[in-house]
Parts: sequence; C-alpha cells; structure tokens
Amino acid sequence: MDNIRLAYVIICLLYSCSALQPNFVLLFADDLGFGDLGCYGHPSSLTPNLDRLAAGGLRFTDFYCTSAACSPSRASLLTGRYQTRSGIYPGVLYPGSRGGLPLNETTIAEVLKPVGYATAAMGKWHLGLGANGTFLPTRQGFDQYLGIPYSHDQGPCHNLTCFPPDVKCFGTCDVGTVTVPLMHNENIKQQPADFLNLEGAYRDFATNFINTAAKNKQPFFLYYPSHHTHYPQYAGKEAAGRSLRGPFGDALLELDSTIGNLMITLEKAGVINNTLVLFTSDNGPELMRMSRGGHSGPLKCGKATTYEGGMREPAIAHWAGTIRPGVTHEMASTLDILPTIAALAGAPLPPVMLDGFDMTDVLLSRGNSKREAMMFYPIYPNKALGLFALRLGKYKAHFYTQGAYKSSTTPDQDCSEHAALKAHDPPLIFDLEADPSERYPLPLKERPDIQTVLERIMKVKAQFEASMVFGQSQMEKGRDPNLAPCCNPECTPKPGCCHC
Repeated sequence: MDNIRLAYVIICLLYSCSALQPNFVLLFADDLGFGDLGCYGHPSSLTPNLDRLAAGGLRFTDFYCTSAACSPSRASLLTGRYQTRSGIYPGVLYPGSRGGLPLNETTIAEVLKPVGYATAAMGKWHLGLGANGTFLPTRQGFDQYLGIPYSHDQGPCHNLTCFPPDVKCFGTCDVGTVTVPLMHNENIKQQPADFLNLEGAYRDFATNFINTAAKNKQPFFLYYPSHHTHYPQYAGKEAAGRSLRGPFGDALLELDSTIGNLMITLEKAGVINNTLVLFTSDNGPELMRMSRGGHSGPLKCGKATTYEGGMREPAIAHWAGTIRPGVTHEMASTLDILPTIAALAGAPLPPVMLDGFDMTDVLLSRGNSKREAMMFYPIYPNKALGLFALRLGKYKAHFYTQGAYKSSTTPDQDCSEHAALKAHDPPLIFDLEADPSERYPLPLKERPDIQTVLERIMKVKAQFEASMVFGQSQMEKGRDPNLAPCCNPECTPKPGCCHC
C-alpha cells in the first residue's frame, strides 16, 4: 500500500469513514470565469456556499481546463485525455450531430463502476446524443441521468420563460431545431425543459441518489455539469432578483444554492466526512455577452481563446476532515481528476495514453504537483499548426495568438474576433507569476535565462506533439436533423411539433 493510500486509511479510522472507498461529487460550472466567485474576488457575486466550500477546502489559483469550448472540455474532464485524442473537436456537438464521445473512451464513471460504485449524472451532458441515444451518459458508465443532453441555448428560446413570473429568455438562441428536452436516462421527460423548476428537479434527483447510495452503504459518484452560468441565464423564484449582479448573478446564485443543498444532503446522509467534492468550470466567460457573460478577473480574454482567461478556471477541492483548508499555487487540470479519483477509489486506470496526473499529494498533504506543463489547443485544433501555447512551470509561451467572437467587446483588442491568427517565432513568453494578465512578453535579447526557458519549452512541446495521435473528428461526421430529440417522433411538421 503506497503512502498516500495508507494516509487515507489512517484518516478514515480517525474520522470514522463509512468505507475505505470515498464518495465523489464532481461539480462543473459552464462559462464561469476566474473572477466570477466571491472567494475569487468578485465584489458583487453572491456565492455563500461556494465561498464556504473554499474556506473549508483547498482553493486552486492555477487550475486549467483543456479547451475554451464546452464539448471538448467535458471530454477531457471525463477521460483524462486531451480532446484531440478522443476526437471531440473542432467546436462543439449539436442536437443533430452524428458523432459523440466514442464508446471506446473510458469515463470516470466507467473507471468506478467495476469497483462497486453507484454512478449518476445530472445537468448538461454535451458529449453527443446520436441515433437511439448512442452517446448518452447511460451508455458511458452512468447508472442514471437527468438533464439536457446538450447546451440549453441550442434550441429556440425567445418564447420560453427564464425568470419568474414570466420573463422571457433574453435573445433568440438557436433556431430551426427542436426546443431543448429534459431527459431521464434515455427518455424525454419534458420538452421544452421548464427552466424555472429545472434546478429543483436536479436537487430532488441528487438527494434521492445520495440517500439511496448511503442507505445501501454503496460508494457513489455524482457528476453535476451545470447549465449555469451559460447564456441565456435563467433562475427560479428562490434566486431570481436576489443577487446584486442582475441575471448573471441570479443564475450564479441558483447554482450556488444547489451546491449548498448537495452539501446539506451529504451531511444529513452521514457521508460528508467520506466525500471528496470537486468544483471547477468548463471554460472561461463569454465576454461578448458583456454583463451577462461573466468575468475573467485579472486574466486576459475569455471563452474561445487560448489566453489565460479562456482556460484558467476557479477550482475548489473539499473533503471534510481530510483536506486541510488553504490555497495552493500548484498547477493542476481537469485532466488530473480521473487519475486522482481512480487512485483514491483503488480502481485501475484505463489502458490508454492518459494526459492527467494523480494529484492526491496536492490534496491530502499539500505536496507538489506532478504536472509540470499545460498544453493549449484552440477550439479548432489543426495538426499542421499544433499547440497554440504551452505553460511550463511559471512560464507560458504563445506560438500562435488569435482573438474570438465570444471574447469580443472588451477594450483589449487581442481578444476581439478581428484579432486574426498570428504566428510568433520566437514565441511570446510570459512570466505568469509576475504577469498573470499576459501583458508584458519577456525579452529574449540579453536574457540567457529566458533563452534557456525557451529551449526547455520547445523540447517539451516536441515530445508532447510526437505523442499526440489525433482521433477521428466526431464533429466532422456532420449532422442529421432527424437525430434531434423529439418526444413525438412521428409528429409533423418538425421541429415545431416536438412538445410534450
């Protein structure tokens, strides 16, 4: 038994854990920026439960997702592999997409089920639907699922209610496809989804799942990829109008309230001391939405870019009695969650090339991270161009820079969609400890120390790119409107008749 596992056994004896296998709750926000939470410095966000989670747990300052877009980021989180390996690129999946997360990829749920875990997912899947539900969570290791299988703006929303009593959703979202469905396992429960009561349905689902697993003394894994705070924002009556930050703040408050309810449920079920709760976000804020789009704090740009604001995320790890409260500046990533959970659960790793590292040393003993580097692909990765950026230690090199429509409207012209693709040879190098905003590239002339850093970065880049085998693009399989979910499949005319 290795030292970390032995330490955990001792902790369990001290704190009366119900089993040596811990439970896991994985919380994944949507389009949430580094600067959006109260515990990360936002002056008007109302996030008391997340702030409490951070105060009693470990808050990360250097935590990364792998893509500045939804689907690829989720693929990496669940598989511990860069999205280019699994083929979840370029862009995102749609209601009628033929592709999805390949079934030969191993998710966290599929790692845990063979060692006795109950598994459930609720919320935004966005890893494919496919013919006859081919790519739904229930086909990827989850016993139960309740949620919307893709992004809630991927359907017409202008006549739907987003805030009580009858405030219509802001904007029009996607048109020409079905309204978003709420699915239970592989069946459509409601179409269109009732945004005002959606979070309540998730809370009931989670409470039942946790209580059932605790009653059966079965370890469990609950994955909650939230729709909040993706545009268009929505919130039920308990959160609407209660924040100081308008619709975005209300949506964030509702997410925070759901997390508070989850923590209360864990406590009442008697499993709080044996449950690791992890919170982070899929990518940075959609700045083009302005006050409805989130905030990246001191970081540069946001969603759809490879600048820090697009891919450095708030992250919190909480485990009552096991994780010592504090802040860590160690580098970590969503890629590291699968190997960490596998190590703590005593589960074997999938026999594939993993890009994640076990971070139990960081969590349990505030040790050093095994992660030395982080790779940055654009949302439209290209084999010929390769990496757009690479972070090694405190230094980050940009080989290419490009703005994005979703990060427009800010004063920084580097973020705008009009900032065209630009190659940098030599690359732009930033010291992220001294300059997290990526404003001041370091000079190479008369700086032998930076020349040495560049040589190390180029060596790591070459080694990584040599190991990268691009999987078949699932997005390039195209779309079929007949695959869009419809609760009345025989009705006409589609898509307007798909209501139940």
